[in-house]
Amino acid sequence: MTDAPQDEPVHSVSEILDKLRGLADAKNRVSIGDVLDAIGDRSYGPALILPALIEISPIGGIPGLPTFLAIIIALVAVQLLFGKEHLWLPQFIQKRAISGDKLHKAADKLDGMAGRLDRWFHGRLTRFVKGVWPRIAAGFVILLCLTVPPLELVPFASTAPMAAIIAFGLALLVRDGLLMLIALGAGLISIGVGAGLIGSSGLISGS
Repeated sequence: MTDAPQDEPVHSVSEILDKLRGLADAKNRVSIGDVLDAIGDRSYGPALILPALIEISPIGGIPGLPTFLAIIIALVAVQLLFGKEHLWLPQFIQKRAISGDKLHKAADKLDGMAGRLDRWFHGRLTRFVKGVWPRIAAGFVILLCLTVPPLELVPFASTAPMAAIIAFGLALLVRDGLLMLIALGAGLISIGVGAGLIGSSGLISGS
């Protein structure tokens, strides 16, 4: 992690991408620790959104990367589930890095999606993002992460659980209870479809 002070917490997906571009412009290689410093160690929403966004970007096509990103997301979700105030990641994960150029290009490609998400979602039905709801979201995110490693064998299949994870993270970030309910529905569908695909793949490989 860097010794630079943390900036103000982010409040939108566009702000997350702006922070990524800032890091990419300042460093030849950007580590996960650098990103964690930039978004803050209390920012569970961005910490869920960011790895999932990277997975659905062109970078996500690197073999093994979706599973690695799912591990990071699951570690974040477990801490959210148990109510940890400060987010922690192991040093071997924090030290993993990507070139600033690749990170900048990935952020640029996600700009259009970020703008739409920021326009569509904002604080509504906030009772569904308080109390026990963040922990319910964390439980769903962990289940979604478990589907990613086998789904990585099916082209683009891991995009579905990652999209649901983005919805959960965004609901927490902008405190949108309506989006939280949508994310719960999308998560159920994604887990069901993922389980079906995994089962079908198993049957095919065993035939």
